[in-house]
Amino acid sequence: MATPYAIVELESAESTQDEARARAEAVAPVLVIAGRQPGGRGRLGRRWVEPDQALYSSLAFAPSWPVAAWSRLPLVAGLAVREAIADTCGVDVALRWPNDLVIDRGKVGGVLVESGDGRVVVGCGINLVWDNPVEGAAALFRTGVATPAPRRLATAWVDAFWERIDCGPDAWGIGDYRSACFTIGRPVAYGSGSGTAIDVSPDGALLVETTDGIVEVRSGEVRLHDLATLRTDRRAP
Repeated sequence: MATPYAIVELESAESTQDEARARAEAVAPVLVIAGRQPGGRGRLGRRWVEPDQALYSSLAFAPSWPVAAWSRLPLVAGLAVREAIADTCGVDVALRWPNDLVIDRGKVGGVLVESGDGRVVVGCGINLVWDNPVEGAAALFRTGVATPAPRRLATAWVDAFWERIDCGPDAWGIGDYRSACFTIGRPVAYGSGSGTAIDVSPDGALLVETTDGIVEVRSGEVRLHDLATLRTDRRAP
């Protein structure tokens, strides 16, 4: 059974991560949903740019998993968001390790996981509509296409996330993640090295085969070398 949680809906929030963390002091778990987020934080310190229409949401909770298994949570969250987009929007997106959501190599959403003081805050941003996205970005829909209600999409990914969390740190669905992760099997570059991504370890590391052996990549940016595109299914909800 999915874990119950409080829901806070805001028209705008400087950061749903900060809002969820602050509100979880009194209510936990708590999901914060906002339609705008001018003060958001991008992964790896990237500049924050808002699309025409988006969903911003963050879930703050105290995981029942051992701290040693928390490194798997970004993968679990990415998989849950992918499932929610398919079920709610009728759009098939792929996962780029660790948890970017992409269509035709354009990023339509992502997950940011932060932890501290025994609590984890999982943030999810999804580009719903963006007519002129910045380079490397994309959106689920075009202008004029009806988009799902923010609350419906946000609660869908949280419910999917809880279901997988309830399965435990060893049975949350690493096989499902591997099937959805298009980084596996492709030439990649990471930091100062490069090779071919061959798998994702049970604890979330990307395994890259290099001329010097297999390397475990656990953080930082991983770039694809090939130019292949992904086939996607774009349908109105």
